[in-house]
Amino acid sequence: MSTARLSTASPPIRSRDHITRVASGLLCLLAVVVGTGIGALAIPPSALASILADTVGIDIFAHDTTQATVLWAIRLPRVLLGLLIGAALSVAGVLMQALFRNPLASPQLIGVSGGAALAAASVIALLPAAATAGTLGAFTLPLGAFTGAVAVSLVTLRIGSRGGTPDVVTLLLAGVAINALTGAGLGLLVFIADDAQLRSITFWSLGSLSAATWPIVGALALATSGLVAFAWHHRTAFDLLLLGSEDARHLGVPVEKLQRRMVVVTALAVGAAVAFTGIIGFVGLVVPHLCRLWAGPAHHRLIPLSTLVGGALLVFADTTARTAVAPAELPLGVLTTLLGAPFFLLLLARARRFA
Repeated sequence: MSTARLSTASPPIRSRDHITRVASGLLCLLAVVVGTGIGALAIPPSALASILADTVGIDIFAHDTTQATVLWAIRLPRVLLGLLIGAALSVAGVLMQALFRNPLASPQLIGVSGGAALAAASVIALLPAAATAGTLGAFTLPLGAFTGAVAVSLVTLRIGSRGGTPDVVTLLLAGVAINALTGAGLGLLVFIADDAQLRSITFWSLGSLSAATWPIVGALALATSGLVAFAWHHRTAFDLLLLGSEDARHLGVPVEKLQRRMVVVTALAVGAAVAFTGIIGFVGLVVPHLCRLWAGPAHHRLIPLSTLVGGALLVFADTTARTAVAPAELPLGVLTTLLGAPFFLLLLARARRFA
């Protein structure tokens, strides 16, 4: 009887996994079509297909050369950057939720965003000449933000460890304290900044994909692929971490080493993301939580689903941000927070109602 029940239960599970993979893949494809097609110059799907086919010598539809120029120079780098940033933030959220064994955890808990914001504001307010000095000046702000994100995260890890062994509770408390310090430092820099610097700090902290270029897409592709590969390689260990550190250790997981690597890899990937785009909130919190509701807590489903859904949702959000009040552009970080916070509150209310 039990064998029969197991055998009849397996096909629906496999079918749901297949539906999930197909649906998330189609969602990403739809995001690319919508993100590249909507704007001041419309690029319909037929023109998009024609432009892409033309790169390999296939002529299927007529398209305007202006459309091709806009696609390759502006739209496609921005859409791909959105996919990569969304995937990085979402998978980083998966890692932090596994580390803290809490679905409310996010990369911000280890100080990545706070460190990046403090360092970026320091560059703008204290090194204004360096940020505009020739070709190197274009990289001064992203490099400073990346360095600040990684440095603050490593300090949080150091403080949150006992004898070199990370302690989840101490790490959480250290993250809260470090975030408070970076917030205070940012407030001080805002106080001493002049009007132009204050405007730059504000716009950077609100988040945007407007700086998308092919070199930035390449750099983020390396960071995001490394993060996703790390998460996928340790997917079984993350499942065991949810049982608790002691149980995971008894089952052969090098808990302390894995926890340190989770913090470092998250800091590197998210630091690279926010360095070029500014602070984009709630993606790393809401997307893994939403994917967990659909696919369950198993990380072999959660990681690829969060990768695809996170990327697609950020592209949709960015498309809305740049077209809703055109020719102006809404700050992407503000829009993701406005959409993500109420939705997350609804999820919490629903979970409380059925608890």
